Amino acid sequence: MTSRLPPSEHIPQPIREGGFGNVDCGPRDLMRDRQNPDMLVPPATDAGLIPNLRFSFSDTHMQLNQGGWSREITIRELPVATTLAGVNMSLTPGGVRELHWHQQAEWSYMLLGHARITAVDQNGTNFIADVGPGDLWYFPPGIPHSIQGLEDGCEFLLVFDDGHFSDLNTLSISDWFAHTPKDVLSANFGVPMEAFARIPDGQVYIYQDQVPGPIDSQKVQSPYGTVPQSFTYKLLAQPPIALPGGSVRIVDSSVFPVSRTIAAALVEIKPGAMRELHWHPNNDEWQYYLTGQGRMTVFAGNGAARTFDFRAGDVGYVPFAQGHYVQNTGDETLWFLEMFKSDRFQDVSLNQWMALTPKELVAGNLNVGPEVLDALRKEKWPVVTYPGFAYYPKP
Repeated sequence: MTSRLPPSEHIPQPIREGGFGNVDCGPRDLMRDRQNPDMLVPPATDAGLIPNLRFSFSDTHMQLNQGGWSREITIRELPVATTLAGVNMSLTPGGVRELHWHQQAEWSYMLLGHARITAVDQNGTNFIADVGPGDLWYFPPGIPHSIQGLEDGCEFLLVFDDGHFSDLNTLSISDWFAHTPKDVLSANFGVPMEAFARIPDGQVYIYQDQVPGPIDSQKVQSPYGTVPQSFTYKLLAQPPIALPGGSVRIVDSSVFPVSRTIAAALVEIKPGAMRELHWHPNNDEWQYYLTGQGRMTVFAGNGAARTFDFRAGDVGYVPFAQGHYVQNTGDETLWFLEMFKSDRFQDVSLNQWMALTPKELVAGNLNVGPEVLDALRKEKWPVVTYPGFAYYPKP
């Protein structure tokens, strides 16, 4: 179905060539339909029953505090996402995510601005560092830590290795103090009970404070030294795997040793390119889209496949070992993160698998000839592009 209206006024209809579908004249959200063309008119290859694999941070509840905000996508928002949960948080200049710890590991990607993080481990060694855009941090379960916005404030993504996690249900120093008798606090710290007269009456979570001074002015020397493995990693300083159509940076325990339960890849897909057909043999994939727009089809076997559209701020999910690809559907570069509850990043390339299998088997299985067989690559290209082969959006 074609339209002479400009793109901003075009009214998409659930109609596919060949007489499939019908016009939608009832109540509808045109903005949603325009943003999700592959849900309104799924590719003819989509079939079967696959659960929702997409959720946007824009559809989540916003927790507002003096000093910043947070919002989260957990198993409550995206029921299929059992392995990981995500929190998007912003802190003002001086804003503090209070002293706290988790029963889950915390992995973070800095989106904007700068922050100061602190931590102390079970051996009394401590850690303090300033982080900026593209930097990562990782705190193992049970390690107490804090985050504070510097002069320009900050925004970051937090990922936890449990889909049931909620950042509003963590172990906070203010909450513990509020629920400990003052005589116990007095006995523990060796000061009069009156010293605790003004402690908070519950969890503070995020609060406003002054912008901290230079990092050297806040250093605290531990008699046991600093942590043996750094809790931070500069991902953008890592040389990328440059590919036709984009690039990939892989970070797991092989380069960031402390990150034992979360592995990730930062993927760049240029216009007209795609994250190749592949799957992951070690765990589910949790995605966060940073810029641009794209679409992903997930193949679950038994004739089931479903396509989803993504924009910046969306979260995607791919269950364990299910085949998928991601295409750039816009005119700007698509950047997104792939994350896994694992100590190592692993993927299997459909192209490489076929190339390393006897040609006779591939030809007999798929009924394809030399045109396909001679184009197969024995080397893995996570991102691919070829002249004349690209995604073309629907009119």
